Amino acid sequence: MQAFENFINYYNDTVGPMILLALLIPVGLMFTILLKAIQFRKFGLSLRIVSGQFHKDENPGDITHFQALSAALSATVGIGNIAGVATAIAWGGPGAAFWIWMTGFLGMALKYAECTLALHYRETDSQGMVAGGPMYYIKKGLTGKLGRFAGVLAVLFAVGTVICSFGTGNMPQSNSMAQALHGAYSVPTWLSGLVIAVLVFLVIVGGIRRIGSVASKLVPFMAAFYILGGLLVLLVNYDKVGSAFAMIFRDAFTGEAALKGGFIAAMIWGIKRGLYSNEAGQGSAPIAHAAAKTPYAVREGLVSMLEPFIDTVLICTLTSLVIVVGGLHAPDATGLAPQFDGAVLTTRSFESGLAPIGMAWFGQQVVAISTVLFALSTAISWSYYGDRAVTFLIDSPRAVLIYRIVFSIVIFVGAVQSMKLVWGFADMAITFMALPNLLALCMLAPKVLSLTRQYFAEMSEKADKTASAT
Repeated sequence: MQAFENFINYYNDTVGPMILLALLIPVGLMFTILLKAIQFRKFGLSLRIVSGQFHKDENPGDITHFQALSAALSATVGIGNIAGVATAIAWGGPGAAFWIWMTGFLGMALKYAECTLALHYRETDSQGMVAGGPMYYIKKGLTGKLGRFAGVLAVLFAVGTVICSFGTGNMPQSNSMAQALHGAYSVPTWLSGLVIAVLVFLVIVGGIRRIGSVASKLVPFMAAFYILGGLLVLLVNYDKVGSAFAMIFRDAFTGEAALKGGFIAAMIWGIKRGLYSNEAGQGSAPIAHAAAKTPYAVREGLVSMLEPFIDTVLICTLTSLVIVVGGLHAPDATGLAPQFDGAVLTTRSFESGLAPIGMAWFGQQVVAISTVLFALSTAISWSYYGDRAVTFLIDSPRAVLIYRIVFSIVIFVGAVQSMKLVWGFADMAITFMALPNLLALCMLAPKVLSLTRQYFAEMSEKADKTASAT
């Protein structure tokens, strides 16, 4: 086990950061420029689409725009928003929050590109369910450019997705949840792991329709609960919010508070945890969005842009400010490690922020309850990503059922492992998906641009005909 942990640490210190720095930010910038900042120009249209303005039951697909967004959000709004942000600030300093924001804004353009492609190249599997995602647009979209290697790259992505479903959407969720419940209510970690494993299995056996239904009810509630708790902390400490923002912007380019590596550490920790949180460029969300009921690929691409905004720009910012305002991210007496890390840092920050009004106990409850809800929702949606990847590799209902059983068992395993090992594996697993997906996005950028122009030209033509008719 020690050799495996040493390999993970080496990979995450050398290979992983190079992949993220060399591809994630540049590709996000490329799509922002190519699409003329579509994440800002068409933000209002995204809201109109997800509200159901264009929905028709007869449209092809399995779930509504809102359910697709909720399913994807239930995977992204998870432990990364609570423990991931805290870890980034603990090791990279307050400046890491700035780079988390950058992954959010650039991630909106990335999400648009990958989800548009996912809808355009989606298929129907042997069970009559919609199947889509990077493995499909890699195989179908790149065959002419890469020949047989496109199929190999698609398989590598699908295998990476299965591995990552255990690393990103499974073990870190149950581990953080178990730690939070143990700290708040002294619940044994094995018991927490067992309960969430059973709950997840009961939901995921129903497939995307049940997942979408549960997510559309769970996500708005859990997000609102956490946001209101965070806003209460900031309201109580309103006089410190301005200086917290100033510290974040200053430290983003100086890295003075980072424990190792200064500015580079702040940037790497911010990008890693930003990607872990919003998953833009990783290729996971397109799998959920591909099931949306719509005849227009671009329309769901526009909906998907809301995901990084809600997850990273809103919720991660809230967590960052609560932590920086609390000031508990400082290193311990040795100066070599943070005094608090992960969900513990976020919990202590909420407690500290509400202590002036005698509600420290409520701060603990906000984090503990949110951790459970976030972990549960993320695990549920990530199981769908994994079973779609299994379907791509082995189109067999039996194989999918076996995967779901194993997925539920691994949830229990993650709850009783050390936090360092679990998060290290998650960081490594992310790159198994991100690398082939980001390479494919670069090569399919002309297709994204073509689909975008075609859609808006068609919508403009329809609007002109309607106007002339009236």
